[in-house]
Amino acid sequence: MNGHVHEHQGEASISERKLTFAIFFNLLITAMEIIGGLLSGSLALLSDALHNFTDSTSLWLSLLAQRISRRDATGGMTFGYRRARIMAAFINSSILVAVTLFLFKEAFTRFFNPTHINGPLMIIIASIGLIANLFSVLLLKRDSKYDLNIRSSYLHLVADTLSSIVVVVGGLIMYFFEIYWLDPLLSVLIGLYLLKETWGILSESIHILMQGAPKDISIGELRDIVEGIPGVECLHHVHIWQMDDRNVNFEGHVQLGEDINLKEADAIRMKINEHLREMGITHTVIQMEFDPCPDMSLVKKGSCM
Repeated sequence: MNGHVHEHQGEASISERKLTFAIFFNLLITAMEIIGGLLSGSLALLSDALHNFTDSTSLWLSLLAQRISRRDATGGMTFGYRRARIMAAFINSSILVAVTLFLFKEAFTRFFNPTHINGPLMIIIASIGLIANLFSVLLLKRDSKYDLNIRSSYLHLVADTLSSIVVVVGGLIMYFFEIYWLDPLLSVLIGLYLLKETWGILSESIHILMQGAPKDISIGELRDIVEGIPGVECLHHVHIWQMDDRNVNFEGHVQLGEDINLKEADAIRMKINEHLREMGITHTVIQMEFDPCPDMSLVKKGSCM
């Protein structure tokens, strides 16, 4: 006997118009900073430009993923396309890590061969970038709380806002004190911060794509709760996984203590579902049994038939 529960949590209202505006601003910043970086000779400004370009890519992927994830389920995609957002978060994070490692290499070379930097031009371009990045951050701040995909793009923008501040301050120091080795150092510091912020999203997206259980759900505690329901003898062959950053699936076998009728078994199933919903599980498939499986392990590959 199988039981199904579908809990559709309130979908966060992600504005595609906001994403479109943010993409426009970041492409504009990227073009300005590339030109400004080449004219001023600033690696920090060029690194900020590359980060802004990855932001534009990130935002475009987020926008595309939002649209794909709304598609209905089909016979070939019975879970729908919800994981499109998680795939976008994974790709965005991976791109940012790759770009940051490349900038580390360039900064290492520039550190031992510092070049003259046009401080005023660097400061002007970075200041414009700071204002545009800050505007984009404010656009996506609220939506980033509810969606891993948007949060990955939001962190790109937050990081670039901070890096623009660092570049402005660095430009002022280089202009007044001519400490040009500070430019590659700033590039490295920006990169380190980006790696720190990106790692959390990258690891979480990998965990979800690998069908990992939510870290805040204890399978041992879940077993104790289910087995504490009157009529339940044993819970075994449990699988818990995340469909995306909002939906959690559960399937398992429930061994009953007595040979009861369908109505009584369904009442037990409903109690189990009630407890599972309280733990944040949004979809369940429960196999009710009276004759025990050959293997009663709590977690087991495959299933008994």
